[in-house]
Order: sequence, then structure tokens, then C-alpha cells
Amino acid sequence: MKKLIGKLFARSIGLYFNLGSVLTPQKMAQKAFTLFCTPRKGKILPGHKAFLNNAKDDIIDSHGLRLQTYRWPSDGATVLLMHGWESNTNRWRELVGILQEHDYNVIAFDAPAHGYSSGTILNVPLYADCAQTVIEAYLPKFIIGHSIGGMTMIYNQFKYTNPHIEKLVSLGAPSELSDFMRQYRNILGLNKTTMGHLENYFIKVFNFKFSDFSSPKFAAKLDLPGLLIHDEFDKIAPIWSSEQVHAAWKDSLFIKTKGLGHSLHQDKVRRQVIDFLNS
Repeated sequence: MKKLIGKLFARSIGLYFNLGSVLTPQKMAQKAFTLFCTPRKGKILPGHKAFLNNAKDDIIDSHGLRLQTYRWPSDGATVLLMHGWESNTNRWRELVGILQEHDYNVIAFDAPAHGYSSGTILNVPLYADCAQTVIEAYLPKFIIGHSIGGMTMIYNQFKYTNPHIEKLVSLGAPSELSDFMRQYRNILGLNKTTMGHLENYFIKVFNFKFSDFSSPKFAAKLDLPGLLIHDEFDKIAPIWSSEQVHAAWKDSLFIKTKGLGHSLHQDKVRRQVIDFLNS
């Protein structure tokens, strides 16, 4: 019953966008975009506070937002961690421990509208630009991104070509904006006209069409090693996402897991990440 109610509610929103697009197409496109970029979860829960509060570092201003950063210091190479959609830095608590054991200086931050950071929306271009501010402040040698964090990490390096970054690690990351928009269209029941107005809004704001924003296209331009880990049965981001990125990224290693899910929190995955960073 709960799923049915949720589906009916989503379809009612879609109907509102479809009808409104006839009279006020730009306004409806903006509303549809804002809804697409608005997370429902990701704020700090009581069980997160002990781990995160002890590691709080600077609050960095970026693009009108205040980003909460974290640091687990060491004299070793700096690793930046980027979490995914409706998550926060707490998702890295187990990986932080093993990185510390290997003497890495660990940096992380909460994405806009997540964790302790300010904001109400998140999208990959915004996340990438905010990440660049953090990157310039801490100068990491390695970046590890999960889900949208992995997609953002690849786009950030494509856009900014940070010379001090030597390796990237992507965990369960999606790859195509067009696939996101297909899912969004299906969930809300958006018609072709509404989707056309929404794509025009993306072109106006970001200067790209849905099909233009593609991780394989970005990865093909990268000139550094990358590790891609993705589970065969990932229900959030399909495994073909990493397969296509790997095919385009000339200096990448692809590891396919089976039965580990989207989060990839297992010891096996953490060991594979450490082995790659240490190699």
C-alpha cells in the first residue's frame, strides 16, 4: 500500500508538470529540475555524530555554500573521499580506518544539501565545482568516490585536470545523465513535451543536452590510472555504467563483484582499494 501511495503521489506531480508545461513551460521545467536535484535524506543522524564530530576540519565557502570538511591526519599521501546521493561522510567510517592503518592523510566533505553542509539541492556540475574548491584547499593525491561521488569525481578531473591527482577510485558509480532522466520520466510519467522543456532548461543552465553528460566521454579524456569496482547485481547503478567507463578509460582496472550490493562496504572491497592505492 505504501508503494502504491508513493507511486500515485509521484504521478500526480508528473501530471502537474505536464499540464503546467502547456502554459508556463520554463517555470515547470525549473520546478521539475529543482525536484530532480532535491535529496530527501543525507543529513546527520544521531549515530553519525561521534565519528564525524571528532574529525571536523574547516568549513569551506564554495558557490554560495558552506561545505563541512573532515580530516583524519597522517604524514602520508592525501586521499579525498566523495560520498553519494542522500548520504554523507559517515558512509566512509570503515574505509577511513583502513586508510589510517596504511598511513594515508584522509580528507572528506559533505556534499551540498548533505550532512553538515548547507544547501537544498545537489547535481553533478555543482558537486564537481564544490569538490574543486576542496581539492584546491587540500591537494589530494588520490580521490575515492562512491555512486554519484564517483561520477562527479570523473567529471571534475575531466573539467579541471588537476595535475597533482595521480589515481581515481570509483565505487558503484552511474555514468549517464540520459539514464537518470529516463528513470525520472518513468517515475513521474512525464510526457515528451515536458521532457523537451526540461532538456532545454539543462541546455540553458549547463550548456549540455542529456546525452552529452556521459562519464565514458569524460573518462576517455583522462590521463591517469583509475580503479572501477561495481557489483553485478547493483540495483541502484547498473553494472554496464562502469563497464562502459572502463571501455573508454585507457588506463583503468575494472573489478566486478557479485552479491555485494550498491554500497560496497565489504572488507574485500576495501582491500582492493588499498592494494590499488599502494601499487
